[in-house]
Amino acid sequence: MRPGLPAIPGAFDALDGAARYRWPMGAHSFTLVPAAYLLMLRQSRESAQQPLRTRVLLQLRRATGYMDGYWACGAAGHVEAGESVMQAVVREAAEEVGVEIALEDVHPLTVMHRSNDVGGAALEQRVDFFFTARRWSGEPTAAEPEKNMGMRWFALDELPELVPPHERAVLDLLAGQLDGGRPVPAITTFGFAPGERVAAYGVARPH
Repeated sequence: MRPGLPAIPGAFDALDGAARYRWPMGAHSFTLVPAAYLLMLRQSRESAQQPLRTRVLLQLRRATGYMDGYWACGAAGHVEAGESVMQAVVREAAEEVGVEIALEDVHPLTVMHRSNDVGGAALEQRVDFFFTARRWSGEPTAAEPEKNMGMRWFALDELPELVPPHERAVLDLLAGQLDGGRPVPAITTFGFAPGERVAAYGVARPH
């Protein structure tokens, strides 16, 4: 065994002349799952007498096994093998909302390191990349009705009661930026501090 390598059965791969250690499936006890979230924003008013307000598109989840009955980001999902997080957010927008978004219209908002309080042998945490977009091609629609009971535009200061807690935390930060000029931190955390309610579910469950 080469010095410095863990005493766990595995294999070596040659990569551009360098040795790379390949972990066997199930040997590594820590999993960090990346996901992309898109906050689609638009300005509208309920009547001609009222001011313009920024609204966010949310979807009502169902039959997913995760946060069903909650209003969640219009488009969100795991980064798939071989794609970047930027490619993932564009793909999710097409799959879940039926719109096309150019990369130049996708703007980073924050990255959240999140704990999920999962059980089982593996320790799983999440890294959630949140983006905003104000321009796209096509009309947003529930493109996956089997997982989506409907979509609505909500004012940031009038969110529904049932929003996934970690998503609400980011939406509150966004509202503070737009209404009060408070900058959104580049990196945020959720689920590590006392009192932050986290969702418990199986390891690497898609949502």
